[in-house]
Amino acid sequence: MSDPASRTPYASGQEETVAERRTLRDYYIILRERLWIALPLALLVALGFGYYQVRKTPVYSATAKMQFEKPDTVVTTQGIVDSSVRSDLDMNTYIQILDSRKLRSQVIASFTPDEQKILLRPALKRLQPGQAAPTSTADIGSVNAEPVHGTYLINVNVVNEDPEAAALVANRYVEQFIQYLLDNASGKNEDAVVYLKARVEQLKHAAEDADHQLEAYMQKNNLVSLDKSVDLVTDRLRTVSTALTTAQLQLLEAENNLKQVEDFKRQGRDLLEISYIAEHGSIQALRTELAQAQQTQQILADRYLERHPKMIEIADRIRVTQSQLRQAVDGAIADLQTNLAAFRSHVQNLQKEFDDQEKEELRLKGLASSYTTLQTNAQVAKNYYMEILDRLNQTTTTKSLEKIPLRVLDRAAVPDSPSSPNFASTVRSSILLGIVVFFTVAIGLSFIDDRIKSAWDVESFIGVNLLGIIPDLAEVPDENKYTLIANPRGDSNTGTESFLGLYSAVKINSKLDFPKSMLITSTIPGEGKTLISCNLAGCFARHGKRTLLVDCDLRRPMLHRHFKQQNQLGLIAWFEHGAVLDDDVCSNPHLGITQMAENLFLLTSGGRSKSPTELLESPAFAELLERLKRAFDLVLVDSPPMGAVSDSLLIADRIDEVVYVCRFNRAYRKHIRLYIRALREGKNEILGIVLNGLSPRRIEYYSNYRYYRSYKKYYGANT
Repeated sequence: MSDPASRTPYASGQEETVAERRTLRDYYIILRERLWIALPLALLVALGFGYYQVRKTPVYSATAKMQFEKPDTVVTTQGIVDSSVRSDLDMNTYIQILDSRKLRSQVIASFTPDEQKILLRPALKRLQPGQAAPTSTADIGSVNAEPVHGTYLINVNVVNEDPEAAALVANRYVEQFIQYLLDNASGKNEDAVVYLKARVEQLKHAAEDADHQLEAYMQKNNLVSLDKSVDLVTDRLRTVSTALTTAQLQLLEAENNLKQVEDFKRQGRDLLEISYIAEHGSIQALRTELAQAQQTQQILADRYLERHPKMIEIADRIRVTQSQLRQAVDGAIADLQTNLAAFRSHVQNLQKEFDDQEKEELRLKGLASSYTTLQTNAQVAKNYYMEILDRLNQTTTTKSLEKIPLRVLDRAAVPDSPSSPNFASTVRSSILLGIVVFFTVAIGLSFIDDRIKSAWDVESFIGVNLLGIIPDLAEVPDENKYTLIANPRGDSNTGTESFLGLYSAVKINSKLDFPKSMLITSTIPGEGKTLISCNLAGCFARHGKRTLLVDCDLRRPMLHRHFKQQNQLGLIAWFEHGAVLDDDVCSNPHLGITQMAENLFLLTSGGRSKSPTELLESPAFAELLERLKRAFDLVLVDSPPMGAVSDSLLIADRIDEVVYVCRFNRAYRKHIRLYIRALREGKNEILGIVLNGLSPRRIEYYSNYRYYRSYKKYYGANT
């Protein structure tokens, strides 16, 4: 099987459009490339899944079979229930009944104490030391009822950790299901009866509880004479309220008298003007006595002198009376303060008693309300109980069914071996899971990893020819890598055939005759662009073409090092000396074109430049390239990587053909496609891509594919 890819022209203006497809060989290569990533992960997942399955608690499966008889009668009597299966709807209804909670509860309730011990055995096995033994039998395992297609049979399959429990539950399900059909076939409304019985018991207990609550409530609160207690509390509350009002008035009066005394003291007025002081105790008598003494003093003053004994006597009497009066006034004020404190205490006591009586009244009223509610609830509960009991007694059964069209075909037997875990099934599932994980990881990584890896990436995704595959030349010394073709050695044949194949592919895909110019570029540094340039130039020179290799990587020139030449003369030196073009550019002293081998010449950069765009964009540089094409059959230009600087695009505007170099698993496909699009927009003839740096094993995978594509392209129009 293969995937269709986009139809992409190999070069701008090309008439033929080739539809690329990813073949089985492509997927084989993808799997081989990611074998050591996908295989360990697949083994880990498969073994982990298998270990998890094997470690599961063993369970046993038991199956009981029921058979419905074929319906051959028509039940017409009203009240009789027809239990025969006449359609898929009837069968599905019975399946749902078998799966219902109601039947499950009925089955659980039917187990005897000895049978419950059997059901509890799996839980007892899992019991940890110190834990209490379980008493519930609700865990009867997994129950599954399913009809046998095309028959009147129903299989009831039960899965349980105990084999005997599995068979017991399966058989009990069949028995209870038959009992269910018997109950319904006899015309008895089972749900209504169960509801009425449960409701009767509930209302009975509710009525008894209501009576007990009412009795306990009355005993607790001593509510035998509740009405009299309420009346007494109400009368006492009324009396206390009256006394509290009187005390509050007395307190208010005392506070006013004391305030009046304080005001008179502050104003310096006579306190005897205050009625409370004037009328208190002996003050009134002392005032009268003082007035009489003062009147007597006035009479005696008319007769006697001041030093007369009678005058002295009356004066002493007046002083004594005034002193007594002042003491009486102070005593009145002290009594007033004492009475004020007493009134306040009395008011507080009365207020507290009033609050207590009020709370008691509220409490009694609340008790009376609760008492009435409890009494009413007890009466209502009794009425409900009697009504539902009467309804239950009136419930009757209409008629009995003569025959149930169902019988047990096979009772469940105790299984000998567990149904799970199944070793063979676990092995099959683990292997299948491992295979799925292996293919998913390998192929998934191929879609996630965007780096250039295969011929499919080049021809289908990027949309250009794969010109050739160059092996990894790590074993070849650095001084020999760049002259494998120009200066062949007996021990340096590694990669020679690959470069000769690249030469053939370039000739096949080229549409231009000699002389012409060719640009060698790449995406990022380190992809072997200079290696391809040197050896491809050597291939053309070896086949009799007068070839000039130009180092246009003016920022980081390398060709002079590989050919062991000086770099004082070249493009930059020529441009700095005025860019003069003689009739014979080969002998220009500033260019310094040097012959490296037969038909192979080298034009170095002539130094370094941090900003070579002035040279590359100048008309003199374009004229130089044209003059060089007249002097040589092929001008092969080694340019900087397109992803690093924009120099390559400036050079490409003046070049006839472009060869793009990609190192295996280095540059990203989306970046390469972006730069290829930019070159095509510049109307450049893109011959294709050279895939560099593959190991011999990978080349073995890709080589047949590559030759197939090259031959298809070459012979495609005629075939």
